Amino acid sequence: MSAPVIKLHGAAGASGPLLFLRGVPGMALGERVVLESPDDPSRSGQLIEVSDTLAVVQLLEDTVGLAPGRVVVTLTGEVSRAIVGSELLGRVLSGGGTALDGLPEPVGSALLPLDGSPLNPVRRLPPSDFIETGLSAVDGLNTLVRGQKLPVFSGPGLPGMEVAARIATWARAPRGEPFATIFVGLGITDREARRFLERMDEAGVSSRSVVYLNRAGDPTIERLLAPRIALTQAEFLAFEEGLHVLVVIADMLHYCDALREVGAAREEIPGRRGYPGYMYTDLASLFERAGIAEGRGGSVTQIPILTMPDDDITHPIPDLTGYITEGQLVLSRELHRKGVSPPIDVLPSLSRLMNAGIGEGRTVPEHRAWAHQLYALYARGREARLTAAIVGEASLSPPDRMAMSFADRFEEEFVGQGAARRTLRETLDRGWALMEGFPRSELTRIPDDIWRAHRVDSAQAGEEAPS
Repeated sequence: MSAPVIKLHGAAGASGPLLFLRGVPGMALGERVVLESPDDPSRSGQLIEVSDTLAVVQLLEDTVGLAPGRVVVTLTGEVSRAIVGSELLGRVLSGGGTALDGLPEPVGSALLPLDGSPLNPVRRLPPSDFIETGLSAVDGLNTLVRGQKLPVFSGPGLPGMEVAARIATWARAPRGEPFATIFVGLGITDREARRFLERMDEAGVSSRSVVYLNRAGDPTIERLLAPRIALTQAEFLAFEEGLHVLVVIADMLHYCDALREVGAAREEIPGRRGYPGYMYTDLASLFERAGIAEGRGGSVTQIPILTMPDDDITHPIPDLTGYITEGQLVLSRELHRKGVSPPIDVLPSLSRLMNAGIGEGRTVPEHRAWAHQLYALYARGREARLTAAIVGEASLSPPDRMAMSFADRFEEEFVGQGAARRTLRETLDRGWALMEGFPRSELTRIPDDIWRAHRVDSAQAGEEAPS
C-alpha cells in the first residue's frame, strides 16, 4: 500500500538542480516528487536526503527561473520507477526514458524501481560463459565473460566511443542464445549520438537493442538517472524474459562529474579531486547490478567506458572503478598515434574472470597456453624496443631482434584489425601465425602436447587448402 500524497506550499530555497524543503513527517528517502509553479511547466524529482528539519529534492531539470516560495510540491508516496519491457527493443530513448525516435511514448510491461532488487549473494552464480566481442585483443587475451563488468579505460581524444560502438554491434552469444544490447550515452555530443545510431543500423542490430541518450546539452542530473533506468530495463530482460544482456555505458567520467556537481550544490565536504566521498558506493550500486542469478535464464554483463582525465589511471574515477570491476581494457595513446585500431594495450589490460570463460568446453583447450605465449613474446619485444632505443638495434641479440619484430607485427596484425570483425577462430589462427617464425625452444609457454596438436591441425589445413 503506497504512502498518502502530501502537498507542500513553498520551499526553503533552491540551488542548481536541488530544491530544499522544510522537513515534515511522512517524507521517505527516494520518494518521487512533482513540482508545480505558476507560468512554469511541472517538474519532477526525487528526495535524496531527509531529516527532521530539512529535505533535499533532486530535480530532473535545473531550477533557473523557479521561485521557491511559490511552488507547490507534491510528495507522491512512491519511489521513482522506470518503464521496462521487451517492447522497448529497437527504441531510442532519452536519459529519462522518453521517446527520441519519433514513435509514441513507451508503454512497456511493468514499472520497476530504479534501484532494482539486489541479487541474493547465495543465488548469484559465478560467471563462466565466454562472450565473443569480435575484437582479437579482447576475445583472445582479455576475454569477456557473461555476467562480468569489464570497463574500458580511454583518454581524451582516444576512440573510446568507437570501441563501445564495435562491442555493442559485434558482441554475440556463443551458442546463439537470445541476446540484447543496451547502450547508455552520458553527456555525449549530437555527432557521437548520430554516429552511434548509424553504426547500429548498418550492423542490423537495432531491433535487439535499446538506446538511452543523454546528450551534452541535456540536464546534468539526468546523467545520474540514465544508467539506473537502463540497468532496470536490463534486469527485466535478463531475469524476467531470459535474455543475455550486454550493457555499454559511455562515458562514466560525465556521470562522476554530475555527482560532483550535485555534491557541490549540497555543500558537501569534497573528497579526492573534489569528488564526493561516497562516489565508491555510488559506482558500486551501478556496477554490482551485473551478474547471473540461479534459476533465471538470462544475465547482465557491463562494459563501462571511462575517459581518464590527463590519461591518469590513478585518478579517483578509474582508481575506484578498478576496485569494483573485474579488470580493465586500457587504450594506448602510442598505439593510436601509430594508427592501430582499436588501440588496446594488452599488457596493462586485464580480465580477472578470463580463466573462468576459456578452455575446453568453452573456447578451445589450448586458449590459456596460447595467450600466455603471446603475452610473453610481446612483453619481450617491448623490452627489446626500450633496449634498442638506448644501445641501438644492432647491439641486440638475434632472439631480441626477432621479439622486437614480433611486437611490431603483433600490434599491426593482431591488435590492429580496422573495421573488420573477427571470430574467435580467426583470432586464434592469427596468433598462431605470428608465432610461426620462432623456433620451438623459444615457445616455452606452449606444452608439447598442445604444440604437436597444433602442428597436426596446421598440416591437415594445408592439405585441405586448394592448390
